Amino acid sequence: MAGQIAPKNLFDLRPDVKALVILAKLKQRNAESIFTAIADELGKVDIQLLPATTFLEEELAAKGLVTGAKLSRAEEEDVDLGWTVAKEIARLDIGQTIIVKNGTVLAVEAFEGTNDAIKRGGALAREGAVMIKVAKPNQDMRFDVPVIGVETIKVGAEAKLRVIAIEAGKTLLLEHGAIVDLAKRAKISIVAR
Repeated sequence: MAGQIAPKNLFDLRPDVKALVILAKLKQRNAESIFTAIADELGKVDIQLLPATTFLEEELAAKGLVTGAKLSRAEEEDVDLGWTVAKEIARLDIGQTIIVKNGTVLAVEAFEGTNDAIKRGGALAREGAVMIKVAKPNQDMRFDVPVIGVETIKVGAEAKLRVIAIEAGKTLLLEHGAIVDLAKRAKISIVAR
């Protein structure tokens, strides 16, 4: 499972009886609890979900500057602030993305998903914001793995982001060449830590 599975989509389900029973047993209904319950149910019939990164190991972000200009001191400070906040919201299973500018958190991803958080933060920043996307502390690599794809870069370009900071070794960069090209054209630096 990789890509845009916004939490709000989980509330548009039309479950069958079996899924209703699974959902009824859950105390919390968030992406992780629902996907874990589905994986557990599949496991009962000897179907195992592989990590979303299986066969995509080369698409995992390596540490360092992926593309774009070196970050300024202020951008590095925004990444540091955003990293701390993003790790906390990820730990609480609220979201995995933060938008920061000049030491101020402008948007916190929650129910709406990453792209809408980028749009909201970008509108508040007007330009030059820093996006930080991290994995959960105990990320189940079978699902809800952080992903940056072409659509993320397009939304980031429209929001006039300046930096996208991601977690090295835990974030998939799908269509790497296209992402780098789009980011260069939009003057977005992508950095993995």
